[in-house]
Amino acid sequence: MPEIRPFRALRFDPEVVGDVGRVLAPPYDVISPEERAAFAARSRHNVVRIDLPASEPADTDPDERYRQAARTYASWRSDGTLRRDPRPSLYVHEQTYAVPGSSVVRVQRGFMGRLRLEPFAADGGIRPHERTLSGPKEDRWKLMRATSANLSPVVGLYADPSGRASALLAGIAARPAAVDVTDDEEVRHRLWMIPADGPDSPAVAELAALVGGGHVDIADGHHRYETALRYRDERRRTSAAEPDPAYDFILALLFEATAEQLTVLATHRLVHGLDDAGVEALLNDAATLFTVQRTDDPGALGAAFSPAALAPGGEGRFGLWTRRGGAFLRARREAFVPWLPDGGDALRRLDVTLVDVALGRLLGLDGTAVAAGDRVAYTKSAPDAIGRVHAGDADAAFLLDPTPIAEIAAVAAVGDVMPQKSTYFYPKALTGLVLNPLEQ
Repeated sequence: MPEIRPFRALRFDPEVVGDVGRVLAPPYDVISPEERAAFAARSRHNVVRIDLPASEPADTDPDERYRQAARTYASWRSDGTLRRDPRPSLYVHEQTYAVPGSSVVRVQRGFMGRLRLEPFAADGGIRPHERTLSGPKEDRWKLMRATSANLSPVVGLYADPSGRASALLAGIAARPAAVDVTDDEEVRHRLWMIPADGPDSPAVAELAALVGGGHVDIADGHHRYETALRYRDERRRTSAAEPDPAYDFILALLFEATAEQLTVLATHRLVHGLDDAGVEALLNDAATLFTVQRTDDPGALGAAFSPAALAPGGEGRFGLWTRRGGAFLRARREAFVPWLPDGGDALRRLDVTLVDVALGRLLGLDGTAVAAGDRVAYTKSAPDAIGRVHAGDADAAFLLDPTPIAEIAAVAAVGDVMPQKSTYFYPKALTGLVLNPLEQ
């Protein structure tokens, strides 16, 4: 069963850095090179300098950037830029945001602590839902070895149908926050520290017990989690025996997935490399897998698949737009059966599984071709997908509904994993609110 521990976090000291909001950033894997440069220019203490280190023109060794990140991290600790909290604590994190493209405002609350590492297993306490790639894992591995720290949390989901966890977090959130910042996407982030040895110690113990009574499904951060397992195993081989070492744990932000209303955005597929005949064949052959309602109205198609539509997802509903027009598509599930991958019913009924089959059957794009990255690209915005087809930056766009939270848990529960780019949890946790040094 999952084990959650309070810990002494490293946090930016506002007396040193000033406005804490200027030193925080989104997770490394959603930051473009241009955005990275902008965050670094915002403050000499911005967390991208250690979590997303950049190579300098004079560097002859590509790994020098990891060593520089380690030097920066060490200097920030020694000069007080990062200060370690004096008492082991859990950290309540609240995000208030508008669902992109809509006027719907949501509030979600979770908490951060150390989560004991264990190998992924369907019958284990911690379960994945998505495949990982070797490149990002090698990058995170080199950074973790250099810094010996978790610089950003993995995000996990747990179930508490009683609503008790949500009530505990709401009670904490009624107090003044230790950190209150708004990011570039107008998401408000607030943070509270709950010491394990203070008046809230019963709440700390109860939250840990509520998570420990079931499973944690990794929602975001699979690469970081698998990297932490590798790091743990190396430390076990090379370090003297330590009782209950900090490297047996990873920093995790945990959200309750039944009472809390969480937001998952769809990831639309952009297809490249089609000539006019290929586009026409795609529109005609779509009927072999879908019921097809043709449309020449890109606005209506984009609106139907925007986050503002608040579609529940999982209904086999798709949009298709090409430079020769588009269509509303509804999967004829019986037509997909011969081509579905091995796995349980939850995996085989996913919209992202169906679109992978469609890419293969209609365009000859198997998993290898998709993974290569030169034929299929991705965007979170349906209007952007359509606009890129109009601009000639893509030849066709498949529009999807978001993957329901319940489907993620169902896939993880039987040990299956989804295709790449199946989920995009929104909003992202800010990197730099809480850092986890891998020491007692």
